[in-house]
Amino acid sequence: MPHHDSVPPTSRPGPRRRPVFTAAALAGVCLTAAGCAGDGGQEPGAAAGTATRPAASPAPPSPASSPSPSPRQSSAAAPGPSAGSTSSRPLPRGPLTGRTVVIDPGHNPGNRDHTREINSQVDIGTGRKECDTTGTSTNAGYAEARFTLDVSRRLRTLLEEQGAKVVLTQDGDRAFGPCVDERARIGNSAKADAVVSVHADGSATGNRGFHVILPAAVKGGAADTAKIVAPSRELGVRIAGNFVRVTGSAPSNYIGGGTGLDTRDDLGGLNLSTVPKVFIECGNMRDPEDAALLTSAGWRQKAALGVAEGIGSYLKR
Repeated sequence: MPHHDSVPPTSRPGPRRRPVFTAAALAGVCLTAAGCAGDGGQEPGAAAGTATRPAASPAPPSPASSPSPSPRQSSAAAPGPSAGSTSSRPLPRGPLTGRTVVIDPGHNPGNRDHTREINSQVDIGTGRKECDTTGTSTNAGYAEARFTLDVSRRLRTLLEEQGAKVVLTQDGDRAFGPCVDERARIGNSAKADAVVSVHADGSATGNRGFHVILPAAVKGGAADTAKIVAPSRELGVRIAGNFVRVTGSAPSNYIGGGTGLDTRDDLGGLNLSTVPKVFIECGNMRDPEDAALLTSAGWRQKAALGVAEGIGSYLKR
């Protein structure tokens, strides 16, 4: 089923042939990359003594027992240009001081109440697509939009601890959206050094693992990815390597040919970006084994750490 600015994995053509990277090989990308944090000899989740670091705020209640958050309704929630959401607290000096990272939590918990608005068509450079979608959920009803906000907030905390300025495209502070074209504009306007869109997939049971989506070479209308294809791939490879090492998750067994990487030309959020950007599908919400991870607050902290260390490795290279 479609669950973000995409078409369903099962309806897309098969992945292009690429060299197959095993989980160990992806972890090795991190270990051999300059500036990669952590010791690859440690157990997943124990990298550099940081994987057990608590989140800045208490973990949210169990998905099975708590309602979805309700975004605040305000005039600021209307579609239109946005600078995104940034923290007001002062940042410490650290290895990422002077760097700007945009985190794009996929979907919005309020999208389900604004189907007319999110079904409106927007220009993605090479065509037109829906403004946004509702996203997927686990079979027990834990929404992708809740997952992406939780991981993105944890990721923000980890990056800010290293001195980075972090912008969220939405922080539960608007009624719906933003639309996929606005999500790209937020990263562009921030002149971000890196942008990561956080998602979880909605594929068939038995399809497991994560994958990172990279921008293809696209030129048409407002879309021209020529300058970001190479740096985005570097960002994606480093995130994939760190994600394997920190979470212990394997690359997707159904997309990417075992590489954990998938290149796409149909996503407005990538097509319209002028700064390095990738998507990460952290797992498959429709598979019971993956869902058990995605609904675990402890695993979500590891997921955030894996992405944060990948971003840090890319920015410190």
